[in-house]
Amino acid sequence: MIYHLSLQAAGIIAGVLLVLISLPGLLKPNLASVAQKFPRSHVAGVFLLTICLVWTFWLIATIQMGEFSAFRRPLLIALPIGYGLALRFVGEFLAVRALGILCLLAAEPLLDAAFLRYEPSRLLLTVFAYLLILAGLFWVAIPYLLRDQINWGTRSVFRWRCLHVIALIYGCVILTFAFTHY
Repeated sequence: MIYHLSLQAAGIIAGVLLVLISLPGLLKPNLASVAQKFPRSHVAGVFLLTICLVWTFWLIATIQMGEFSAFRRPLLIALPIGYGLALRFVGEFLAVRALGILCLLAAEPLLDAAFLRYEPSRLLLTVFAYLLILAGLFWVAIPYLLRDQINWGTRSVFRWRCLHVIALIYGCVILTFAFTHY
């Protein structure tokens, strides 16, 4: 285990995150215009990519790498170089790519917390983790998809609110199970 998160802690974190993401969009539908600007936001891209750099640097510095431990130092040197190169040469949809990387990084603690747990409700976190992985892979490889997804979701207020209601309900269900079953 890398993160040492219990299933309850992972459920609380995932549930609170879903609720916090869904509430502003549900209560203020005019935030759709802010969401539409996100994919091309350079500031958001730098911020998210910096979080990804710190998280990945910490992971490589602390995890057991076994027979690949000889690669630790070159990777620790290559990470900041790759970060600088990404900031310099990947200006297009940097925020989307960084969000995709963050989704990929965030899925592992959820899967780790649910590993070898037998409660059927653990699948709530597992499904959420695999959705993060799927979204992260697509957003890193094909970043304009998030722009298209946001444009589809913001086409009407009803659709925007429905998406946020679904996220809110899923977050509340995860929180309920985190406090009662895990």
